[in-house]
Amino acid sequence: MVTTLCLVRHGETEGSDIPRYKGSLDVPLSATGLEQVRHTAQRLRRALAELLRQRRQSYLRVVHDEEEAATTEGLEVVYCSPLIRAVKSAELIAAPHGLTPVVEPELRERHFGVWEGLSFAEIKRDFPEAFTAWAADPVRFAPPEGESTLEVAQRGQAALEAILARHPGGNIGVVAHGGVNRVILCRLLGMPLENIFRLEQDLACYNIIELWEQLPVIKALNA
Repeated sequence: MVTTLCLVRHGETEGSDIPRYKGSLDVPLSATGLEQVRHTAQRLRRALAELLRQRRQSYLRVVHDEEEAATTEGLEVVYCSPLIRAVKSAELIAAPHGLTPVVEPELRERHFGVWEGLSFAEIKRDFPEAFTAWAADPVRFAPPEGESTLEVAQRGQAALEAILARHPGGNIGVVAHGGVNRVILCRLLGMPLENIFRLEQDLACYNIIELWEQLPVIKALNA
């Protein structure tokens, strides 16, 4: 039994001319972000269809049985973070498959506490001691009134496990955020969280992971 996970990051948000830590701020997609995700929805639909076609052909070579080799053509369910940038992105990803997204609160982006809305330079300038502590331990450090990477990983990875348990053998879409996607990918790749920033997650990117009895195989990464 193969479960297929399609993990997507939301598109560009309003006010992105200066990169800022938006975290739990509920910022909508920009016009550019909407177009990015519309394009991604079609790219993902085609990539998934081709993957499933190839899988079906492989099954037929082994089992020689059309019914047993049959696979669902597209996504069967789409989950998303409750933040509007993810919800709108999920609606666009789900539309070609005739689906309505299911909100999963634990997929929300990391809460950056008092750092929310600030740029990297502003954090470094206004919170020099906390910034140094963050650089020294990026996994366990939490900004004032915010979450650590470890805390995000614990809830994000638990949410993923629950989703996978509900849909064994399914084709599952998950639309979330850069930070959440990275902790999920770390879990699937067996990577320590200390290496989280070695994983790039561009705006409106998608990742496709096959899970063969819980053994993950990456088919697309930051595509």
